[in-house]
Amino acid sequence: MSVRVRVLLLVLLVALAAVGATAYLTVRQLSTQLNRSVSSDQASANRIAEDLRHYGVEHGTWEGIAALAGSLNRGTGLRIKLITEFGETIVDTDTLARRTARRTPAPPILVDPRPAISPAADGGNLHEVVRAIDQYRRGVRLAACLTRGGGRAELAEGSIGTPLYRTAAATDPALAKRCDAEAISAASERAADEEAALACVQRAKTGSMDPSGTPALPSQFTTCVKEAFQRRVERVGPVPLLLYLGATDDPVRLATTPIVAAAVAVFLLALVGALLLSRHVVRPVAALTAASRRLGQGDLSSRVPVSGSDEIAALGRSFNRMADSLQAAEERQRRLVADVAHELRTPLANLRGYLEALKDDVIAPSPDLFASLHDEAVLQQRIVDDLQDLAQAEAGTLVYHMAPVDAADLLEACRTAHQAVADAAGVRLNLHAADPLPVHVDPDRIRQVIGNLVTNAVRATAPGGEVTLSGQAVPGGAVLRVADTGHGIAPDDLPHLFDRFWRADAARGRRTGGSGLGLAIAKEIVAAHGGTIEAASRVNAGTTFTIRLPA
Repeated sequence: MSVRVRVLLLVLLVALAAVGATAYLTVRQLSTQLNRSVSSDQASANRIAEDLRHYGVEHGTWEGIAALAGSLNRGTGLRIKLITEFGETIVDTDTLARRTARRTPAPPILVDPRPAISPAADGGNLHEVVRAIDQYRRGVRLAACLTRGGGRAELAEGSIGTPLYRTAAATDPALAKRCDAEAISAASERAADEEAALACVQRAKTGSMDPSGTPALPSQFTTCVKEAFQRRVERVGPVPLLLYLGATDDPVRLATTPIVAAAVAVFLLALVGALLLSRHVVRPVAALTAASRRLGQGDLSSRVPVSGSDEIAALGRSFNRMADSLQAAEERQRRLVADVAHELRTPLANLRGYLEALKDDVIAPSPDLFASLHDEAVLQQRIVDDLQDLAQAEAGTLVYHMAPVDAADLLEACRTAHQAVADAAGVRLNLHAADPLPVHVDPDRIRQVIGNLVTNAVRATAPGGEVTLSGQAVPGGAVLRVADTGHGIAPDDLPHLFDRFWRADAARGRRTGGSGLGLAIAKEIVAAHGGTIEAASRVNAGTTFTIRLPA
């Protein structure tokens, strides 16, 4: 059974148990509590209203009230909505919870943070009233400034019922200084305070008519002062708010104990199932994680044990194949470095020896010596150029100029270019490609491939032998062949034919055996064209290279 089926069965079992337990408990709870009304407890409502009012008094602003409303909502489970008398919403815990706002029940509770002052009825404490108005206005501004800056104000009781504010000792001095400056009342504000208070005194003493036409009595001084106080501070203090608690569509509250018990039972069931799967899932994954960590640290021999045929086993086998590929690539890179060092060490040492001998006058300079040194340098340059071509081809950065061409023309061009070398070696160079061979290739790169094969074929063929170039049109492309009648290649050597620096005859030097990179470059070029190249050979009977190119 695969891991997917096991996990699916476990999830289905847990889901069925959870759905069954939840349905049973829900029906049972609803049958006993469906007729119970959901309402907020009066004590909780009073406590919430008092907490909100105290926040407004202490902070001098409703800024930041959302955090307190959210905390009260989580503590009581009641939806809390605060709006101004003009209908502007200050905070709604439904909105804070990112849910659609529900309808609110009526009536609301008034939350008024403004103080209720108690002035003397005879106006004897007029200056105290004026000072109280100014102190409250400054205190509210100070508290609001501190709240916005992350500070806090401390409260004390004033003489006529107004709170007195002062900066808490732990407040940042810079913030305290800035807030003290912002809280200072303007001279025009203080003058208006005195004017309002004096108006109340004058009204009480003269018994002037109020707007309704009723004579003002001295006992009405208190009412007048309270109204003046509210007018003078209404623009600086927090406005009264209407508090709505709960919602008309609140769900019925169910007992949580049976539901918790069922949840614990389902959790234990899932835990047991997870433990049962851990042996087949967690342990192989842990082994795979450890092996990948070792692989990332450079241990390319790291492998994971694989057993079974499920997805985890398939993942393990894929990991092992990846590790094999990385190890093989690392080994090829090491061999390449070693091969390059080996190929360049001896020729460069010879060049250095001759140059030092010339420098020390051990040997005399001559045109033949300089020509020999020049030929040696050209050979090394050819090796370096071939290495660069091979690196670019393997990296996919070798530039190709693709165009539709006739491969028969490419074969003819290669035969013409190598005819003189073949004649000098006593080898006949034949061409059999009568029909057009349309292909879409880079003609220069394909001539490079064919030319390399012809050069090798001529070199491997004894005088009197022959090298044949041929082409054949096939569905979807063309097949090109370079065949010789030379000494052939042993079967054990054929798998290494396209390796870097490989030569069938290790005794041949670079002057007679080439750079050892030509076939590797040819393979990469043909592969970049979407084609293939392969070789077939028999010892003492010759070798045939076959190139397949797309149309």
